[in-house]
Amino acid sequence: MRARWTVHVRRSARRTAKGAAVLGSLLLLAACGHGPSPATDDEGTPVKAARAPAPLPVPHGDGSRTPDDFNGDGHRDLVLNDLVKAESHADDAGIGIVYGSPRGLVPRTRQLLSPDRYAARTQGQLPAVFEAEAACDLDGDGFTDLVVTTDPPYDGQGRPPVPLQLLFGSPGGFTGRAVPLTVPDRARLGKDWPDHPVCGDFDGDGAEDLVVHASAGHLSYLRGPFGRRGAPHAVGAPLASPGEAPTGPAADVDRDGYDDLVVRASSGTGPAAVVLGGPTGPARTGATLPSGTDVALGAFGRGAALDAAVGTVSGTALRYDLPAAARAALDTPGTMLDAGDFDGDGLSELVTSGSGLRVLPGGATGPSAPEAVTVTPAARGTTRVLAVGDFDGDGRADLALRTYRRDTEDSIEIHRGTAGELVAARAAVTFSTSAFLTP
Repeated sequence: MRARWTVHVRRSARRTAKGAAVLGSLLLLAACGHGPSPATDDEGTPVKAARAPAPLPVPHGDGSRTPDDFNGDGHRDLVLNDLVKAESHADDAGIGIVYGSPRGLVPRTRQLLSPDRYAARTQGQLPAVFEAEAACDLDGDGFTDLVVTTDPPYDGQGRPPVPLQLLFGSPGGFTGRAVPLTVPDRARLGKDWPDHPVCGDFDGDGAEDLVVHASAGHLSYLRGPFGRRGAPHAVGAPLASPGEAPTGPAADVDRDGYDDLVVRASSGTGPAAVVLGGPTGPARTGATLPSGTDVALGAFGRGAALDAAVGTVSGTALRYDLPAAARAALDTPGTMLDAGDFDGDGLSELVTSGSGLRVLPGGATGPSAPEAVTVTPAARGTTRVLAVGDFDGDGRADLALRTYRRDTEDSIEIHRGTAGELVAARAAVTFSTSAFLTP
């Protein structure tokens, strides 16, 4: 999803509330039982995943700078937080990883990161919650790592434990247990949970850093690179912030060599602000953004810096040329927003979803609603965007979607970006996450 200048911004679910080629696509359609659903309308009926083909070995890489490349082979991989369950009320299986190839994602090359096998224990207990929140190369070895949120035990006395854990990528993908993230006391403030992790090179030294929530009006800034035991290279006192909920991924919105991020005033719907990176980290407030349900950053077509789109149920507010803000508006509801360059022209398209999924082309005057392309998944159900990114290496972003029907039934579709129609109407890859139930 992420070129340095095209970034979607949406916070992950809070810890306390408990995202191949056509031949490969056809093989998965046959093997995973697409067509008639293996489950009935009775949500208690177990899903049948026995026909899913056994997973292929993870290809070994030598390291790369490709985003979300956990095995370092130069091809982007896909993270799946929401997986089909064996039964409607079963526990979550964990995090699914589908690895990439020169022709795109290969659903048979998959890995299930279950808490019992990959999570670290806290006070002797394995977490029940195990969800990916951010991805970046924290130790600088050329293999993308995952920042995972958990639910460690806490009796309400003193400061809460750190709920975040780090899973390190390697030539074989994820091969070892996570380690707890270290947030030293001098980087914390108050008794809040240190959550909402955002990756970025905020001080411009070439190493990925982490920003997490400290307390109302402050952020904990952890400088990278990170050690294999979860400790940052350096920390300082919490930084003052215009809000409490840092939101990622980060992006260099003003192209000054320092990553910046969006910080919401609260974890729900509300105003937000761009916080600018610099030699001392993300310490300066840039443009303020209006209240909304979601924010996407991209080069939508006006000015030299990045732009922001803020979605609401009634329309989409646009702010051009961050960190300053020239105002505009779209008469297009956008409760959930994403951005990506699907046609490879250097401008970002705006993806709006929620009640329907449309792609608005970028242009000299900004996103064009009259020229929007509607994407209709083949599967019925509730569809949301999983990721926007170049999975097949052709220089154009692709659209990864999940259509949910019930806890035991879903469909993942990868629609490729094209020069002509922006996003291909027909999915290049289709599979169900029920494949992760197969050993």
